[in-house]
Amino acid sequence: MIKTLKESKAKLSELVERASRGEDVLITVRGQVKARLTRAPAAERAGDTAAWTAALERLHDDHGTGKVTLTAEQIVSEDRADRF
Repeated sequence: MIKTLKESKAKLSELVERASRGEDVLITVRGQVKARLTRAPAAERAGDTAAWTAALERLHDDHGTGKVTLTAEQIVSEDRADRF
């Protein structure tokens, strides 16, 4: 399926659902394909939290500044609190 960027913005939820069922969605800008929306691999769809957390911790260890700041949970909680 090929959609323009404008159409894709208007129907993103529908396109994500179609892609999740295995249909590739090509997105065009001025007649040229610029992006592809496709089904995520099974492990990513399953939400492998343990693997994601381990990868995040490795990134933090490798690239952290050593400066203690807010945890991810605190940031998310603050962001949610701001919405209400």
